[in-house]
Amino acid sequence: MSEGRVADRAYAAIVRMITDEKLSAGDRLPSEARLAATFGMSRTIVREALARLASDGITEARLGAGSYVKRRPSERLGTHLPMDEMATTIGTYEVRFVLEAEAARLAALRRSGPQLEAIERALEQLRAALFSHAPAHDEDWQLHRAIAEATGNAAFLPVFDHLRDSVVHILRAGVDISRSRPPQVIAAMMEEHDAIVDAIRVRDADGAALAMRWHLSQGRKRLMP
Repeated sequence: MSEGRVADRAYAAIVRMITDEKLSAGDRLPSEARLAATFGMSRTIVREALARLASDGITEARLGAGSYVKRRPSERLGTHLPMDEMATTIGTYEVRFVLEAEAARLAALRRSGPQLEAIERALEQLRAALFSHAPAHDEDWQLHRAIAEATGNAAFLPVFDHLRDSVVHILRAGVDISRSRPPQVIAAMMEEHDAIVDAIRVRDADGAALAMRWHLSQGRKRLMP
């Protein structure tokens, strides 16, 4: 088994520890040595898993004091993502930050009139789905894909489509978790999409990239309580 796959298992085991033991933000995790002994893995693997958890906003390292829980994943997340796939699936955010922020920037610079119409049509379909309590993950995906198409660079699409299964899992989970919270959470999600499209509409390339990064960052946070 590759080191990356073993690190995925360590990532999942730490998330399971956080949820099963009902650890809260600010609670200290066991030391690297103790985690390694508990999981039967090397400290190097545990350290890699903790680094990825920190990158995903679940834990944080404090100099000389170990790792602490920063955000506990929503219990509803497990109904959408198998625990053993969580590291890989949530890890797609790192790829999306690079891919989709640049796609939004290029779409703002290059989109044609018909491409903007397709983006705006997808935006309204997402709005209708989100506020009607219908499944909205397909509409969300189609909006993001329409933005990728508007880059004018066909090389974006196969890379984007390769991520589809993982991204759709995340989108489905994000909508479900958000709907379990006050209505303003769904409203904020829609406002983030509006900001991306508004920037593309007025050809504000930097604004579109920033709006996309903000949306993805907030989307990842919505997976946590």
